[in-house]
Amino acid sequence: MNAPSRHHPQQRRRDLLVAGACGAFAACMVGMAFAAVPLYNWFCRATGFGGTPQVATAAPRNVLDRRILVRFDANVAAGLPWRFEPEQPAIEVRVGDVVTVNYVVTNLSAQATVGQASYNVWPPTVGAYFSKINCFCFTEQRFAPGETRDMPVVFFVDPELVKDSEHDDLTSITLSYTMYPVRQAEPPRVERGGATTPGRS
Repeated sequence: MNAPSRHHPQQRRRDLLVAGACGAFAACMVGMAFAAVPLYNWFCRATGFGGTPQVATAAPRNVLDRRILVRFDANVAAGLPWRFEPEQPAIEVRVGDVVTVNYVVTNLSAQATVGQASYNVWPPTVGAYFSKINCFCFTEQRFAPGETRDMPVVFFVDPELVKDSEHDDLTSITLSYTMYPVRQAEPPRVERGGATTPGRS
């Protein structure tokens, strides 16, 4: 019969350290996964990456004679019973001019629903020069049954665009929105005797 190994306690400590390191790594990866979406959104808004428009607080100082056709696109993801469309399919704008257009949303269901928009522009390289002063894309939108609402977008094409030779031949831009359903927590259920239990998610 073999004698117990003197290194058994040391081996056990090493195993515990390895297990602890793996657990910490897994927790870190989960945290990074949850942080990835807001960080990616912030990066896109800051740089225009992937056709993400910029956010502006004021109009540019000058308006140019150059004109660009801006087309408007609207989409609704599966699971959201909305009709979503621009009031007009396209508009010609001067570079630097502040323009307001409306999208129209109708809740086609018999119950209140909530949605939120994602957006981008095409071609993607124009994202750095397409600026929005006001839009509906940063907040959840709650609609009553059958409700119809005009949702304005205020934007301009930055005059800095003309300094970028890559866009010398640019004649049109497409602004595209997609509405996604936002899942709402169910209210607590009231059990017999007055006790409440959380709703299922």
